[in-house]
Amino acid sequence: MIIRPVIRVAAVALLALVACSQEPQPAPPAADAQAPASTAAAPAAAPAVSTPTNAPADATAAKTLPTPPAEESKLEKVSPLPPAGQLPAGKWVAGTNYRLLMPAQPTDSAPGKVEVVEVFWYACPHCYELEPYLESWLKRKPAYIDFHRVPVTWQAVHQSHARLFYALEALGKEDALHSTVFDEMHNHKNYMFAQGDEHETLSAQVAFAKAHGISEADFTNAYNSFTVQTNLSKADDLVHRYHVDGVPLLVINGKYVTDKGMAGGEANLISIVNDLAASEKGR
Repeated sequence: MIIRPVIRVAAVALLALVACSQEPQPAPPAADAQAPASTAAAPAAAPAVSTPTNAPADATAAKTLPTPPAEESKLEKVSPLPPAGQLPAGKWVAGTNYRLLMPAQPTDSAPGKVEVVEVFWYACPHCYELEPYLESWLKRKPAYIDFHRVPVTWQAVHQSHARLFYALEALGKEDALHSTVFDEMHNHKNYMFAQGDEHETLSAQVAFAKAHGISEADFTNAYNSFTVQTNLSKADDLVHRYHVDGVPLLVINGKYVTDKGMAGGEANLISIVNDLAASEKGR
């Protein structure tokens, strides 16, 4: 269970050193993967420092996840997964590098498309570290992959940031400002959330929107719109149906889930997504 916030925001150092999961666990070792040359490298974890007063308090310690096998030349058979749940050929181990989502979930993609969903949280340092890899991948991914983002909705702080995401999407600004929101939170330490004060939270998000060319009226109308509320409800439903207990999480065609820990790093994570999507396309 997520630890309830007891102050408005938690230490920035804590966010840099822990993952975004529901269960407190020991922190994993640092990943070996390097950021793509075409994008900015992910920042190094910050050392412990004194606690500022503007970072969300309910990020908890990371779960320790299995590392990929040393030899990746052939697929190992994993008995708990039926044949339909295993990658037909490749370098990834079912049950270790990815797992079957039970039950499989419907997708919103058109026939012939393979849906890939990233479940994320703006204040999660691991989501921030993954973002350059995703941005690079989105420029070169196969055309048959239909990519969507779904913000996690566990607690008030997550729901507040999810509403920000959907408000920007409703205004047609999500693509332009998605990375900017990450930058605002992780580099400028402005988490746009005030514990227990919805008005102050909205004011902080309005200030961000105005700084990026969106009027207060337009942002507030979107923030409180039926469309945004509907999308929040849908996101909450997906978070439950995907059994999300940590972010970032990648869901491939409603059938498979994987994350940085299972993959063994960001670069491997992108490779696994490509291989699973290609497998789905060929079915």
